Amino acid sequence: MSTKDVLKDESIDGYVKIDRYNDSKIEAIATHYKDVLTQLGEDPEREGLVKTPERVAKALQYLTHGYDLNPAEILKSAMFKEDYSQMVVVKDIEVYSMCEHHMLPFFGKAHIAYIPNGHIVGLSKIPRIVDAFARRLQVQERLTNEIRDCIQNTLNPMGVAVVMECKHLCMSMRGVQKQNSVTTTSAFTGTFLSNDKTRAEFLRLITASLD
Repeated sequence: MSTKDVLKDESIDGYVKIDRYNDSKIEAIATHYKDVLTQLGEDPEREGLVKTPERVAKALQYLTHGYDLNPAEILKSAMFKEDYSQMVVVKDIEVYSMCEHHMLPFFGKAHIAYIPNGHIVGLSKIPRIVDAFARRLQVQERLTNEIRDCIQNTLNPMGVAVVMECKHLCMSMRGVQKQNSVTTTSAFTGTFLSNDKTRAEFLRLITASLD
Protein backbone atom coordinates (compact mmCIF):
# COMPACT_ATOMS: atom_id res chain seq x y z
CA MET A 1 0.00 0.00 0.00
CA SER A 2 1.40 3.41 -0.93
CA THR A 3 1.62 6.39 1.42
CA LYS A 4 -1.15 8.09 -0.52
CA ASP A 5 -3.42 5.07 -0.05
CA VAL A 6 -2.78 5.12 3.69
CA LEU A 7 -3.49 8.84 3.85
CA LYS A 8 -6.77 8.46 1.98
CA ASP A 9 -7.84 5.74 4.38
CA GLU A 10 -7.29 8.06 7.33
CA SER A 11 -8.69 11.26 5.86
CA ILE A 12 -11.40 12.95 7.92
CA ASP A 13 -12.97 16.19 6.71
CA GLY A 14 -9.96 17.04 4.59
CA TYR A 15 -7.49 16.55 7.45
CA VAL A 16 -5.16 13.60 7.79
CA LYS A 17 -3.61 12.18 10.91
CA ILE A 18 -0.68 9.89 10.18
CA ASP A 19 -0.30 6.90 12.49
CA ARG A 20 1.06 4.42 9.96
CA TYR A 21 4.08 4.46 7.72
CA ASN A 22 5.10 3.33 4.27
CA ASP A 23 7.25 0.28 5.06
CA SER A 24 9.25 0.34 1.83
CA LYS A 25 10.19 4.00 2.31
CA ILE A 26 11.09 3.40 5.95
CA GLU A 27 13.39 0.54 4.96
CA ALA A 28 15.08 2.57 2.20
CA ILE A 29 15.64 5.64 4.37
CA ALA A 30 16.83 3.55 7.32
CA THR A 31 19.45 1.85 5.12
CA HIS A 32 20.90 5.23 4.18
CA TYR A 33 20.98 6.38 7.80
CA LYS A 34 22.84 3.24 8.80
CA ASP A 35 25.52 4.28 6.31
CA VAL A 36 25.46 7.83 7.71
CA LEU A 37 26.12 6.54 11.22
CA THR A 38 29.06 4.55 9.92
CA GLN A 39 30.49 7.59 8.11
CA LEU A 40 30.18 9.61 11.32
CA GLY A 41 32.44 7.10 13.05
CA GLU A 42 29.71 5.30 14.96
CA ASP A 43 28.88 1.62 15.20
CA PRO A 44 25.30 1.21 13.94
CA GLU A 45 25.20 -2.26 15.49
CA ARG A 46 25.77 -1.15 19.07
CA GLU A 47 22.78 -1.44 21.40
CA GLY A 48 21.82 2.23 21.51
CA LEU A 49 21.89 2.63 17.72
CA VAL A 50 20.47 -0.63 16.39
CA LYS A 51 16.98 0.82 15.92
CA THR A 52 18.06 4.43 15.35
CA PRO A 53 17.96 4.34 11.50
CA GLU A 54 14.36 3.09 11.57
CA ARG A 55 13.37 5.64 14.22
CA VAL A 56 14.91 8.46 12.17
CA ALA A 57 13.16 7.23 9.02
CA LYS A 58 9.78 7.24 10.75
CA ALA A 59 10.43 10.64 12.27
CA LEU A 60 11.34 12.11 8.87
CA GLN A 61 8.25 10.61 7.24
CA TYR A 62 6.08 12.22 9.91
CA LEU A 63 7.92 15.56 9.86
CA THR A 64 7.43 15.82 6.08
CA HIS A 65 3.91 14.38 5.77
CA GLY A 66 2.66 17.78 4.60
CA TYR A 67 3.60 16.76 1.05
CA ASP A 68 0.64 14.37 1.12
CA LEU A 69 -1.84 16.98 2.35
CA ASN A 70 -3.86 19.45 0.28
CA PRO A 71 -4.18 22.66 2.32
CA ALA A 72 -6.84 24.15 0.04
CA GLU A 73 -9.02 21.07 0.50
CA ILE A 74 -8.60 21.38 4.26
CA LEU A 75 -10.05 24.89 4.08
CA LYS A 76 -12.81 23.92 1.66
CA SER A 77 -13.98 21.17 4.01
CA ALA A 78 -15.24 23.78 6.49
CA MET A 79 -16.25 26.88 4.50
CA PHE A 80 -19.56 28.50 5.45
CA LYS A 81 -21.56 31.38 4.05
CA GLU A 82 -21.76 34.09 6.69
CA ASP A 83 -22.56 37.81 6.66
CA TYR A 84 -19.55 38.86 8.72
CA SER A 85 -17.03 41.39 7.49
CA GLN A 86 -14.83 42.17 10.48
CA MET A 87 -11.35 40.87 11.12
CA VAL A 88 -10.91 37.26 12.24
CA VAL A 89 -7.61 36.63 14.02
CA VAL A 90 -6.07 33.34 15.09
CA LYS A 91 -2.80 34.01 16.87
CA ASP A 92 -0.05 32.08 18.65
CA ILE A 93 -0.36 29.05 16.37
CA GLU A 94 2.53 26.72 17.14
CA VAL A 95 4.80 26.10 14.16
CA TYR A 96 7.30 23.26 13.75
CA SER A 97 9.14 22.86 10.49
CA MET A 98 12.44 21.72 8.96
CA CYS A 99 14.90 24.08 7.29
CA GLU A 100 15.58 22.79 3.78
CA HIS A 101 19.19 24.02 3.84
CA HIS A 102 20.45 21.96 6.80
CA MET A 103 17.41 19.82 7.66
CA LEU A 104 17.40 21.21 11.19
CA PRO A 105 14.19 22.34 12.90
CA PHE A 106 12.83 25.83 13.13
CA PHE A 107 9.90 26.57 15.37
CA GLY A 108 7.81 29.40 16.74
CA LYS A 109 4.40 30.96 16.28
CA ALA A 110 2.19 32.13 13.44
CA HIS A 111 -0.42 34.88 13.69
CA ILE A 112 -3.06 34.89 10.97
CA ALA A 113 -6.01 37.13 10.15
CA TYR A 114 -8.50 37.48 7.34
CA ILE A 115 -11.48 39.70 6.60
CA PRO A 116 -14.39 37.59 5.28
CA ASN A 117 -16.03 38.36 1.99
CA GLY A 118 -19.18 36.25 2.25
CA HIS A 119 -17.53 33.13 3.64
CA ILE A 120 -15.85 32.15 6.90
CA VAL A 121 -13.86 29.02 7.66
CA GLY A 122 -13.87 26.71 10.68
CA LEU A 123 -11.24 28.08 13.05
CA SER A 124 -9.42 24.76 13.50
CA LYS A 125 -8.68 24.66 9.77
CA ILE A 126 -6.31 27.61 9.96
CA PRO A 127 -3.81 25.88 12.29
CA ARG A 128 -4.21 22.75 10.18
CA ILE A 129 -3.14 24.46 6.97
CA VAL A 130 -0.18 25.92 8.86
CA ASP A 131 0.83 22.34 9.73
CA ALA A 132 0.19 21.15 6.18
CA PHE A 133 2.74 23.62 4.81
CA ALA A 134 5.12 23.48 7.77
CA ARG A 135 5.47 19.68 7.64
CA ARG A 136 7.67 19.94 4.56
CA LEU A 137 11.24 21.02 3.96
CA GLN A 138 10.86 24.78 4.13
CA VAL A 139 12.26 28.25 4.46
CA GLN A 140 10.32 30.61 6.69
CA GLU A 141 9.83 33.20 3.96
CA ARG A 142 8.16 30.73 1.58
CA LEU A 143 6.11 29.18 4.38
CA THR A 144 4.69 32.60 5.26
CA ASN A 145 3.71 33.29 1.64
CA GLU A 146 2.20 29.84 1.08
CA ILE A 147 -0.13 30.20 4.06
CA ARG A 148 -1.19 33.67 2.90
CA ASP A 149 -1.80 32.59 -0.70
CA CYS A 150 -3.74 29.47 0.27
CA ILE A 151 -6.20 31.44 2.39
CA GLN A 152 -6.52 34.22 -0.20
CA ASN A 153 -7.02 31.92 -3.18
CA THR A 154 -9.37 29.49 -1.45
CA LEU A 155 -11.51 31.72 0.75
CA ASN A 156 -11.30 34.89 -1.41
CA PRO A 157 -11.48 37.25 1.58
CA MET A 158 -11.03 41.01 1.47
CA GLY A 159 -7.55 40.56 2.84
CA VAL A 160 -5.16 38.17 4.58
CA ALA A 161 -2.37 38.88 7.07
CA VAL A 162 0.30 36.44 8.23
CA VAL A 163 3.11 37.14 10.68
CA MET A 164 5.52 34.40 11.71
CA GLU A 165 8.14 34.46 14.48
CA CYS A 166 10.57 31.54 14.61
CA LYS A 167 13.84 30.36 16.08
CA HIS A 168 16.13 28.42 13.73
CA LEU A 169 18.38 25.70 15.09
CA CYS A 170 20.64 26.09 12.05
CA MET A 171 21.52 29.48 13.57
CA SER A 172 21.66 28.52 17.24
CA MET A 173 23.28 25.05 17.08
CA ARG A 174 25.76 25.74 14.28
CA GLY A 175 27.07 28.59 12.16
CA VAL A 176 26.82 31.91 14.04
CA GLN A 177 25.46 30.11 17.16
CA LYS A 178 23.15 32.93 18.22
CA GLN A 179 20.76 31.25 20.65
CA ASN A 180 18.36 34.13 21.26
CA SER A 181 17.77 35.40 17.73
CA VAL A 182 14.22 35.33 16.35
CA THR A 183 13.30 35.68 12.68
CA THR A 184 10.06 37.52 11.86
CA THR A 185 8.38 37.37 8.46
CA SER A 186 5.12 38.88 7.26
CA ALA A 187 2.84 38.68 4.24
CA PHE A 188 -0.32 40.65 3.44
CA THR A 189 -3.00 40.88 0.79
CA GLY A 190 -5.96 43.13 0.05
CA THR A 191 -7.09 45.48 2.82
CA PHE A 192 -4.09 44.65 4.98
CA LEU A 193 -1.84 45.97 2.21
CA SER A 194 -3.84 49.02 1.19
CA ASN A 195 -5.13 50.23 4.56
CA ASP A 196 -2.59 51.26 7.19
CA LYS A 197 -5.23 51.34 9.95
CA THR A 198 -6.34 47.77 9.24
CA ARG A 199 -2.77 46.51 9.26
CA ALA A 200 -2.04 48.43 12.47
CA GLU A 201 -5.12 46.94 14.14
CA PHE A 202 -3.93 43.43 13.23
CA LEU A 203 -0.46 44.10 14.64
CA ARG A 204 -2.00 45.52 17.82
CA LEU A 205 -4.27 42.51 18.27
CA ILE A 206 -1.50 39.92 17.89
CA THR A 207 0.65 41.67 20.50
CA ALA A 208 -2.18 42.38 22.97
CA SER A 209 -2.70 40.22 26.04
CA LEU A 210 -6.13 39.00 27.16
CA ASP A 211 -5.01 38.92 30.81
